[in-house]
Amino acid sequence: MIYFTILHWFTLLIILVVTILLSVIAIKQDNRKILVSMLFSILLVMSMLGVFSMYVLDKYTKKAQLEEVTQKRILISESLNLIGKIRNIGSFDIGTCKLEVKLVNNALSGGNVKGSSIFTPRSGLGDLFKNSDEMPQSTLIQEFVIAKDLRSGELRNFSVSMPYPPNFQKTTLNYKLYCH
Repeated sequence: MIYFTILHWFTLLIILVVTILLSVIAIKQDNRKILVSMLFSILLVMSMLGVFSMYVLDKYTKKAQLEEVTQKRILISESLNLIGKIRNIGSFDIGTCKLEVKLVNNALSGGNVKGSSIFTPRSGLGDLFKNSDEMPQSTLIQEFVIAKDLRSGELRNFSVSMPYPPNFQKTTLNYKLYCH
């Protein structure tokens, strides 16, 4: 569910009033072609302004933070578990919080760095005939919904699990939180 705050409704009301006022001014135009283009421009610009303002308001009114995040690698199932808590630190309710987890294999950090590890010349034509399974992946990105309908000030536990490729060594784990 998408939660609109009082700021969202107020912004939409202002955009609607400005759209109506500009449309009334445009209707006073005598030339039919200019009238149609003006109305189209007004609707296009005001709808883009509405979408952009909703995005900005979501970004600055729906705030959450992660707390006590721990990561554990489970060797028997070759997976990575992230366990922690999410807290709504904003004054408004949050509809959905997504956690984007990025696992990056850092093959160059080892002591056995060779020239071929840093640069391997390739042509674009050769990639058309190769199997995509030949090249091992170096980045794994997954997105998880960790909270829905999070009230203001509420704290919830979460746990996510993702596969940990066996060829990864000396990895870097990054995660970002997106709430709306």
